[in-house]
Amino acid sequence: MKKICSVFMICLLSACASQETQPTAEVVERSIGADEGAAAEGSGLATGGPTFHALQDPDSILSQRSVYYDYDSYTVKNEYRELVLAHARFLRDNPNADVLLQGNTDERGSREYNLALGQRRADSVKNMMTLAGARDAQIESVSLGEEKPRTTGHDESSWAENRRTDILYHGE
Repeated sequence: MKKICSVFMICLLSACASQETQPTAEVVERSIGADEGAAAEGSGLATGGPTFHALQDPDSILSQRSVYYDYDSYTVKNEYRELVLAHARFLRDNPNADVLLQGNTDERGSREYNLALGQRRADSVKNMMTLAGARDAQIESVSLGEEKPRTTGHDESSWAENRRTDILYHGE
């Protein structure tokens, strides 16, 4: 207890000790040269956060952002496991990155049922990502139910497009 009081008093006294204004540093703007820009981009220093170039590369699996489901299911299909694991590895390797997982359903079923199913879909992707090394704090999962359809048709091909979890990165 004495230690806590001592630390508090030192902080309080140091805050009160100096009331004169400190000179401020002048801000100098300069452009980054091509070599410096490439180094900054690769390291995440250009934006102060993670680099997103791999996420936008059409040749990278990370550019794929949707996991699709069978009717009335929230089990991640085998064909999407590598996609989810790739995003989990990206999150693990970029601790400042975070994602929003949006679970979606087709129009069939009640509003309440679809919201619950959409949440289970988003949570199934989240669970797989955390088991693969992503931190729980990096991932938010929400359900949109049937409210954000990708297509508006009333047939099986349209419904199949709407049964999905979308992976959205913050700051991208």
